Amino acid sequence: MKSENYNIIGVMSGTSLDGVDLSHIKFTIHNQNWSFEILESETIGYSKKWINELKSAVAYSEIELQNLNKEYTILLAAIISNFIKKYKIENLDAVCSHGHTILHQPQNGLTLQIGNLPEISKLTQQTVVCDFRVQDVQLGGQGAPLVPIGDRILFSEYDYCMNLGGFSNISFEENNNRIAFDISPVNTVLNFYANQLGFNYDDKGRISRTGNCSIELLNELNALDFYQKKHPKSLGFEFVKEVVLPIIERYPIAIEDKLHTFTEHVALQIALALPNKKGTLLTTGGGAYNDFLIERIQFHLPEMQIIIPSNKILEFKEALIFALLGVLKLRDEINVLQSVTGAKYDHSSGAIFSL
Repeated sequence: MKSENYNIIGVMSGTSLDGVDLSHIKFTIHNQNWSFEILESETIGYSKKWINELKSAVAYSEIELQNLNKEYTILLAAIISNFIKKYKIENLDAVCSHGHTILHQPQNGLTLQIGNLPEISKLTQQTVVCDFRVQDVQLGGQGAPLVPIGDRILFSEYDYCMNLGGFSNISFEENNNRIAFDISPVNTVLNFYANQLGFNYDDKGRISRTGNCSIELLNELNALDFYQKKHPKSLGFEFVKEVVLPIIERYPIAIEDKLHTFTEHVALQIALALPNKKGTLLTTGGGAYNDFLIERIQFHLPEMQIIIPSNKILEFKEALIFALLGVLKLRDEINVLQSVTGAKYDHSSGAIFSL
């Protein structure tokens, strides 16, 4: 008999480098219907040393990456252990962890999430379910996005589920298939320019709002090949570093204007990505706090109802859903959809490390 109740910690580190998101979640399944309660949640910020390391790692050699993986696994295990101790969490069924993406090149059969080494189970003294992307890439998939099955199971009442993190992604039902794909970079670019002004991020989009839109830059960004591709499709930091930033850097305009123009670009691409411009759009991720970005999305989608949920769901939805992916793996049930990633078939992905 499979259990009906699960006591889980979900762990996520996104490309925007805000830190490690942890959520303690109780899941219940009854008559094939899942419900959840988010209990304690916290984001543990990275030190400057780790932010620089994670930003630089895309250029590391194989040996440097192996060493980084070991160090990061130790760091992540300590963060998880401290979270468990701080909130006196007992009788966990598993810790379900995404790790941190360093390389994502599915076209080359390559994706690397560090922090998923088997030692993490011993270090945390917990069963750990992790490394969810590798199997999908081996099966010919994009390895991303993985959140959509969670959207289908936990947030089916919304027409669209969108996350605004390092990148924007969307998921929705079409002809009884879950469709999902990355739309464009978001905070990977906005934070890059906010950093140049001495800020960690552009709070509520206040800086972007003061800038002017460069039509020439906007047109060049909108003309990028990625936006013409059909789904399934996904983005990695390499796209930002090798394609997007070099384009923006060619324009001798103020940083405020770069921020404003890129915000307009993000909003426009989101509007273009949705097949139906009406309905309900659940919006989560750090970008949902960017008032200027939300206003521009609403401008381009005047008939869409944009729904921003409670802070716990807004900030920790990805940790919540990776917790669910881990539970599905423990149950040996499908947690990755072929319709989303382009893999050969639906499958149950991830590694289980037990004590």
